[in-house]
Amino acid sequence: MEVTSWTTMKRFVYINDDSCRYSYCGNRISNTKYTFWNFLPKNLWEQFRRFMNQYFLIIACLQLWSHIAPVSPATTWGPLIIIFIVSASKEAWDDYNRYLSDKKANERKVWVVKDGTHRQIKAQEIHVGDIVWLHENDEIPCDLVLIGTSDPQGICYVEMSNLDGETDLKTRFVPSISANLSADQLGKVKGVVECPNPDNDIRRFDANMRLFLPIIDNEACPLTINNTLLQSCYLRHTEWACGVAVYTGNETKSGMSRGTAETKLTAADAMIDKLTIAIFTFQIIVVLLLGYFGNIWKDTQGLKQWYLMYPMEGPWYDFLVIPLRFELLCSIMIPISIKVTLDLAKGVYAKFIDWDEQMFDWETNTPAHSANTAISEDLGQVQYILSDKTGTLTENRMIFKRCCISDTMYGNNNEDDGLKDAKLLHAVSSNDPDVIKFLNDGTVSYKAQSQDEEALVNAASNLNMMLISKDNSSAGIYFNGSDFHYELLDILEFTSDRKRMSVVIKDGQTGKILLLSKGADEAILPRASAGQQIQRYLEAVEMYSQLGLRTLCLGWRDLEEDEYKEWSKKFREASCSLHNRESKIAEVCHSLERDLHILGVTAIEDRLQDGVPETIKLLRNAGINVWMLTGDKQNTAIQIGLLCNLITSEPSSQLLSITGKTEEDILRSLERAFIIMKNTCETKDLAFVLDGCALEIILKHSKESFTRLAMLSRTAICCRMTPLQKAQLVAILKSAGYLTLGIGDGGNDVRMIQEANIGVGISGREGLQAARAADYSIGKFKFLRRLILIHGRYSYNRTAFISQYSFYKSLNICFIQILFAFLSGLSGTSLFNSTSLMAYNVFYTSLPVMTIIFDKDISETTVLQHPQILQHSQAGRLLNPITFCGWIGRSLYHALVIFFITICAYADEKSEMQELSMVALSGCIWIQAFVVTMDTNSFTYPQIILIWGNFVAFYMINLILSAIPSLQMYTIMFHLCGQPSYWITMALTVVVGMGPVMAFRYLRDMYRPSAINMLQQIEQSNGSIQAFGGMDSALESVRTNLTDLVTDSRRNSDSNYQPLLSD
Repeated sequence: MEVTSWTTMKRFVYINDDSCRYSYCGNRISNTKYTFWNFLPKNLWEQFRRFMNQYFLIIACLQLWSHIAPVSPATTWGPLIIIFIVSASKEAWDDYNRYLSDKKANERKVWVVKDGTHRQIKAQEIHVGDIVWLHENDEIPCDLVLIGTSDPQGICYVEMSNLDGETDLKTRFVPSISANLSADQLGKVKGVVECPNPDNDIRRFDANMRLFLPIIDNEACPLTINNTLLQSCYLRHTEWACGVAVYTGNETKSGMSRGTAETKLTAADAMIDKLTIAIFTFQIIVVLLLGYFGNIWKDTQGLKQWYLMYPMEGPWYDFLVIPLRFELLCSIMIPISIKVTLDLAKGVYAKFIDWDEQMFDWETNTPAHSANTAISEDLGQVQYILSDKTGTLTENRMIFKRCCISDTMYGNNNEDDGLKDAKLLHAVSSNDPDVIKFLNDGTVSYKAQSQDEEALVNAASNLNMMLISKDNSSAGIYFNGSDFHYELLDILEFTSDRKRMSVVIKDGQTGKILLLSKGADEAILPRASAGQQIQRYLEAVEMYSQLGLRTLCLGWRDLEEDEYKEWSKKFREASCSLHNRESKIAEVCHSLERDLHILGVTAIEDRLQDGVPETIKLLRNAGINVWMLTGDKQNTAIQIGLLCNLITSEPSSQLLSITGKTEEDILRSLERAFIIMKNTCETKDLAFVLDGCALEIILKHSKESFTRLAMLSRTAICCRMTPLQKAQLVAILKSAGYLTLGIGDGGNDVRMIQEANIGVGISGREGLQAARAADYSIGKFKFLRRLILIHGRYSYNRTAFISQYSFYKSLNICFIQILFAFLSGLSGTSLFNSTSLMAYNVFYTSLPVMTIIFDKDISETTVLQHPQILQHSQAGRLLNPITFCGWIGRSLYHALVIFFITICAYADEKSEMQELSMVALSGCIWIQAFVVTMDTNSFTYPQIILIWGNFVAFYMINLILSAIPSLQMYTIMFHLCGQPSYWITMALTVVVGMGPVMAFRYLRDMYRPSAINMLQQIEQSNGSIQAFGGMDSALESVRTNLTDLVTDSRRNSDSNYQPLLSD
């Protein structure tokens, strides 16, 4: 989600002032897409924006012209209306549910305070400037500036999981200007809040507040996001809190964050669109040729046939009649129901993911969830996975392992727990001043904002340094029998640019003012005082990184009172600025965070999740390129890469480092890596590593060279990456035509997840923000193998069959119509009646194909044992122009078989047109039942019922229609079913139509079997391989075939194989 640009425009919110309460929008929210009055026209507009719907609407309108319509308009209008009703009903139901949700939120009762009086109103009646009074567990109805709470220290806790997905409670603070007001005063307060116009940035709120006399003077007080309560959040563990409404209705940060997610087009959908355009072009060519020769036959032969009753002189448009008739006949080449069929199938695919118990994380009670039901088949064609590290590959459970304090290493002799190190315990018990200050630096608050801080705080607690009191201005610590009290003067917040955080405190015993800082080594160590030696700390950071540990550096310095006062004034001015507040604060913080005395370095272990190495190995064997994008140091990232099988230390592997001290060095390093990768990528397993600084220079000066390198590299380790750079790497791979999957667990991964073709979020310890922004959410990284290899592969295979079969069955009956045209003087007459055509498109052929959604060509166990089989779907082998031509060829052959057998059997003078039509239609139904049966690899009861139940239903429906005297089909089906010749004709049609196909498949499976064919035979033989001379030789053949498959795929990702029949 992009954040709207911050604007210099601002609004003035007058507290408790009725004269200004209607200057801004009310608090009524609306997320509905339609109203009662605009639903029909707006929904029609939405549906007919699609090319296929426009096409069929034109065809339906042409059929209203009786002079050219070969069949009843119902043949097109019926299916079109059914499809419109289904789509419109779904839209209406979804919008109605949104309306009910809005209604519930708008009519929820809330308390407001007006001139000291509490009264209850509906949430939609709140206006900007009103004082809203909240109680514990209340949902916040609009964006508020907090002005009072029940807590004496002026804090409250909010749950923001609905907004940012993070499950930890957030602490919010009352601004200092209103911290001392009583509950009675809060209800009567007057003042003004100066804030920016509404935006959707939930992490920023740069504003000022003034309160009017007589309560307090009008000095400006700076406000930040920590002084706000945002809509859709909940008040927790606080008896009451009150705030001033500053943004209401759809202008709240939550309201402005809502929006329609960008529709993602899958690779399969893109291919189907291209094939549809090709069929449309083919249809136009056929129509023009038939129309041209039809007019010639009419002029040379038709006018001589008295029974045709052609007028000697027709209207001026007479030359268009026959081409238009053929256009209407051939319009069924494009199946009208394909979109509804695929949407239904994709919805079932998504449910299969939701219902997969093997992807249920019992540890966190988290099921897999598909938020996007339209892209499941893309999972089976993933080529690049770009993964975050912390919380995605690792558990995000930090354990304090080692530390370096005043040049002394602790924890080196105890690999399990650094807190058990004898030297460290002795230093603590002897009150070593450096160790005391080191531990004291991490215990300002137990409310850790990250897992690293939580590990440090717990480590300090385990070493007997306990936090005994805490409010927004002071802290008390108990250590080894002594109490220490500190006044918290200022907090210099962490930012991704500064990569550090500091606090200014005042020692309660000595009165000294101290600056305590912590952060990344490159943000702390360069700020060491001139006289301090930091070489030992640099060596510690390097050693810890080699062990795969996360490092954090700590430093401090004394502040003179005059220096602090002068700095505090600048800090307050920067904090009150409404323009570029963040950069001004960073500049002021930078001026103070200098000449630090380095206390030491901590080393924290973040263990790999279970199953990560096995999963990455499996995915790489499947031909998927895996990249790791992390904010950690390079050595730490490389060590994690080795542990999780991303890279190996074998002689055949090589890690290319792209680095340098200058731009020229970095660009030369990039060129050298590209040359090595280009020359040896087929013989060696190569990977490259680079950091964020190098990437920034490369994207600025040599983006094209880096793109070529990325296309050659199966593995990359990108460290010190910002969220923006993660998204940029995804965009580079997408621009090269690769299908990407981004996976992460935190808010900093959202941009990468949304940029990727497929976004996967892990419901981890950092909350649900990534999971909510993603297309799919899972509980652990290891579930990615089932998501891709099982659900993705099966979904692609099924979509490939359903889409091509939909064209096949439409082309089959269309070719029969074209063949009949040569027997009817190219006049555009339809062989089939209107009822049969409509039933054929909507019922007879749509239900059997849906059985494929249950089909599995090989078992799940076999797929996981032989992951290389994914290469078939990655390369698009089952859905491409060549396989589609195979389906067209099959439909043409079956049309020839059905037509000529029907003509030969029933083309005598005693046969009626309706009788001939029903025989041909029966042949289509018989053939297609066998086609679906043959292409089904695994049978279940629903499949058998849908295929052959539909076959039985065909006869029952037509027998009923044949009993109605008013229909053209009266007695036809009874007459046909009573003739042995009819059943002989059906049997002959099936034998001639399916015999050559079965023979071709048998010969192919015997002499040129694919890897899938071999695996199918191994499964079917239950361990007794006769065709391959034993199990061992069969498995060896499979391995050889799969190895060739991987090699071919690396050389050419667009190769197409076996064009006539799918695998």
